[in-house]
Amino acid sequence: MRRSDRARGREFSLALIDRCTHGVMALSTGEAAPYCLPLSFVRTGDELYFHCAREGRKIDLMRRFPRVCVTFVGEDRPAFESPAEYTTYFQSAIVTGTAGEVNDPGEKTEALRALCRKVTPEHMAGFEAAIEKSLDVTAVWKVHIEEITGKEKPEK
Repeated sequence: MRRSDRARGREFSLALIDRCTHGVMALSTGEAAPYCLPLSFVRTGDELYFHCAREGRKIDLMRRFPRVCVTFVGEDRPAFESPAEYTTYFQSAIVTGTAGEVNDPGEKTEALRALCRKVTPEHMAGFEAAIEKSLDVTAVWKVHIEEITGKEKPEK
């Protein structure tokens, strides 16, 4: 990291991930351009879970190239500070890890429960019915956090 004065520790980064409703995951395509897409993540320990369809380009790429990078952005506020200074106050965390499909029905259910608690806590009453209806047709993947960095430029 070029600006080490803006580096933040693991706890800052994990807390930021826990606050963010989504992150952007970059996958290798085996060619010059990566494939990046926003996903809703929930963190449990050192695992980032997300749900998706059971097939498609993302699935094909993760099976072929399981190493991924996920970026989370918290605060992002451009500012004009003086007659000649523009800046941005921000918080970010970057995770590098390995993606793998979750096949255990219990782990899938708990990951989806944690995700629903995070993004729709007021609607947990419908969770059991939704799981019964869609668990078999929903894929759940996890990214094991192997490296995590955080960065922040707070307002003065």
